[in-house]
Amino acid sequence: MPLQTARRPNVVLILTDDHAAHAVGAYGSLVNETPRIDEIAGNGWVLANCFATNALCSPSRASILTGTYSHVNGVRTLSTPLDNSQPTFISLLKEAGYRTAVVGKWHLGEGEGHDPQGFDYWDVLIDQGEYFDPTFLSPAGRRTVPGYATDVITDLALEWVQGLEGEEPWVVLINHKAPHRPWQPDAKHANMYKDPIPVPRTFTDDLATRSVATRRATMGVAEFLNMADLKELPPEGLSFEELAVWKYQRYMEDYLACVASVDDNVGRVTDWLRASGQFEDTLLMYTSDQGFFLGDHGWFDKRFMYEEALRMPFVLSYPAALAPGKTFHGITTNVDVAQLILDAAGVAHHERMQGRSIWPELRQAPVAGPVEGMYYRYFENDDAQHRAPAHYGYRSERYKIIYFYNDGLGLPGTGRAVFHPEWELYDLVADPEEIRNVFHDPAYASVRAQMQVKLWRRQHEVGDEPHHSQARPVGA
Repeated sequence: MPLQTARRPNVVLILTDDHAAHAVGAYGSLVNETPRIDEIAGNGWVLANCFATNALCSPSRASILTGTYSHVNGVRTLSTPLDNSQPTFISLLKEAGYRTAVVGKWHLGEGEGHDPQGFDYWDVLIDQGEYFDPTFLSPAGRRTVPGYATDVITDLALEWVQGLEGEEPWVVLINHKAPHRPWQPDAKHANMYKDPIPVPRTFTDDLATRSVATRRATMGVAEFLNMADLKELPPEGLSFEELAVWKYQRYMEDYLACVASVDDNVGRVTDWLRASGQFEDTLLMYTSDQGFFLGDHGWFDKRFMYEEALRMPFVLSYPAALAPGKTFHGITTNVDVAQLILDAAGVAHHERMQGRSIWPELRQAPVAGPVEGMYYRYFENDDAQHRAPAHYGYRSERYKIIYFYNDGLGLPGTGRAVFHPEWELYDLVADPEEIRNVFHDPAYASVRAQMQVKLWRRQHEVGDEPHHSQARPVGA
């Protein structure tokens, strides 16, 4: 195991938007290659089971910064901004003498109390931002920067780091817009994917065993990808099944091309760190705010507590302190990231932070047993665009239980069918693709009861409140 040097590490966190782990080579992608992201993994660690506690952009980013769950930091939906008076790993690093910066997508509010705080330098996109000639907001105001967003964000981040003087350590957040919808690649990568892209095995999943509310979601590739997404009209005369596959191909061509640009720019950061002699002493991390459905179960987007949306890619290297070529198989979440970074920097956690750091495990000197499971909650109930129902759940190594409380989906006068709370349970060993909901299967009665208790207990451990419709389980 490498010896950690006395020098405090620089910290680089590259955060993308909607990059699914199963579109990363290090995670076994069948649809693309990501050699520069994989290079970080080869020089350090792959977190095989890193999960979002709320698979939505703004809430996940708030959890990463604050080390807290959505119900604690207040960012439960896309429309709830971050209260910047909260402590973050950035504010703690700054107090400890780090120079701090964020460039790119912020998406946690705008204006007094919501602009980035605790940063010596911040230069961020407005809301989602544009792929081409993006508009940036900084303390000096707004300006449009010519170029492709993924390149421009990397340029600005490297310019800041290159302009630093002195020996104090620094931390920079490089927050990319890509590969978020509407998936607009640059000219260099626009025609990169033209051969047929493998269709996921679950593409034609009929969702038959899932909750009724889940099946109402307007996230189907066949039905809900539009002209802004596809950029061209489909050929005439296609059957429904053929049209679905055609839309999938068009969607994935552009999505994967956006990922390829991200991968190139990750390489630019790595190359600069090497050229400047700082690679060994830098904690370099690549992740995304959550996963994404790439035609899995016939869907695009995220939100649901199913594996493709729940799982975050997370690779990191720090050669001065961490052995290369390793995989961490334990369960960890976005809530744990803040403490991981603080531990690597030798800075104390804030008492408000939840979860726990896996730094001791990465140093191969664990101080506690593995985490048994993780808690999830999606609050943005039945939003107008995606119609995904609010739900919460608990995932252990083998099982996953989900409670769709369907609040407000059947109120008189809404014009919508009446729904009641619904449960789902999956055996991730017997059914890793989550095709068969076994909550009502008598063979899983004891597992169902145990998982309901584990969900109840973990929910209370993290300080969240169950929905009023959920009864206290026996034995909780």
